[in-house]
Amino acid sequence: MVLNYIWIGFFIIAFVVGLVKVIFMGDTDVFTTMMNSTFASAEAAFKISIGLTGALSLWLGVMRIGEQGGVINVLSRVLSPVFSKLFPSIPKGHPATGSIFMNIAANMLGLDNAATPLGLKAMEQLQTLNKDKDTASNEMIMFLVLNTSGLTLIPVSIMVYRVQAGALQPTDIFIPILIATFFATLAGIIITSIYQRINLFNKTILLTFGGMLAVVCGLIWGLGQLDKDTMNKVSTLTANIILMSIIICFILAGVRKRINVYDAFIEGAKEGFNTAIRIIPYLVAMLVAIAVFRASGAMDVLIGSIRWLITSLGVDARFVDALPTAIMKPLSGSGARGMMVDAMNTYGADSFVGRLSCIFQGSTDTTFYILAVYFGSVGIRKTRHAVACGLLADLAGVIAAIAIAYFFFS
Repeated sequence: MVLNYIWIGFFIIAFVVGLVKVIFMGDTDVFTTMMNSTFASAEAAFKISIGLTGALSLWLGVMRIGEQGGVINVLSRVLSPVFSKLFPSIPKGHPATGSIFMNIAANMLGLDNAATPLGLKAMEQLQTLNKDKDTASNEMIMFLVLNTSGLTLIPVSIMVYRVQAGALQPTDIFIPILIATFFATLAGIIITSIYQRINLFNKTILLTFGGMLAVVCGLIWGLGQLDKDTMNKVSTLTANIILMSIIICFILAGVRKRINVYDAFIEGAKEGFNTAIRIIPYLVAMLVAIAVFRASGAMDVLIGSIRWLITSLGVDARFVDALPTAIMKPLSGSGARGMMVDAMNTYGADSFVGRLSCIFQGSTDTTFYILAVYFGSVGIRKTRHAVACGLLADLAGVIAAIAIAYFFFS
């Protein structure tokens, strides 16, 4: 519903701004420019979607190998000690625990198609433990925040879009996204724990998140000792080594499980074509709306106003042009994707704005969509502190993304 109003708003605002330009500024070309932009952006959306097919097939095939090879189950066992502290009211051995593990692990590996049904199953199982059936329980809210904070180890789709946009090094945003999404998730857990009075000062939690924080800070410090060009080369090399290592590990896991690795890859790769075709109407809808909004001059007015405010505070305002992606992300994944693609098309995939838009896209998730789908599936009407915690985690991700983009790409 929110996305419906946003989409309508793009067109109505663009139309009004166009009328103002015609009547008061004598700009007789504005509506011609707006209409030309609709055809150009619709064609671009189709080409982008079709161009995604190969890369999506590759990675979905690799992910299917990892899924059947038991990688998710391994991650579930590794995360078990931590999750028992974050979900203290779930009885030991309850099936909801396994579904939560599977969902979070699937999200971390970028298995969106597997993560959503697992998440809905987890929510149904959590509802069986919920005493007030129309009110979100603490466990439900913590689970939702872990989803909305967008912790992802492999941002496959973003790297694919960067390939399509002509990026020289499509993987150079891999480590920046990993760092930003870590801080978003950490902030979400801390904020939700404060609301729910969960004691984070225990050995398991401190060792886990303290260790992760130490690794991230060490990574930032180590890269900070290098000049910008060397840092970008090292981070890109590291990202490519990690990604290639993941592919090899998934294949070896499949071999160890004695599955037909090739058939598993083909099975997953088939979904790549279906996924690419399925996103065409969504991408066309959003890119056309954004193109009209930009062609009318409304986007320039919005961004110009924010830039004026930021500049008047004496702050570098280069990040402002990427903010539409960050603003849209909590509302709509497809809308934010459209903003990200538009930013790369407008400013260049390897520009500061293009890269920051990609980091915004990867550092958080679609908070309102996830809340609507997951809570709606079990009839939850009273969300309590879920929205506040989810949006604060998003804000932490946005701030971290800006700081990290300046660190890596300024």
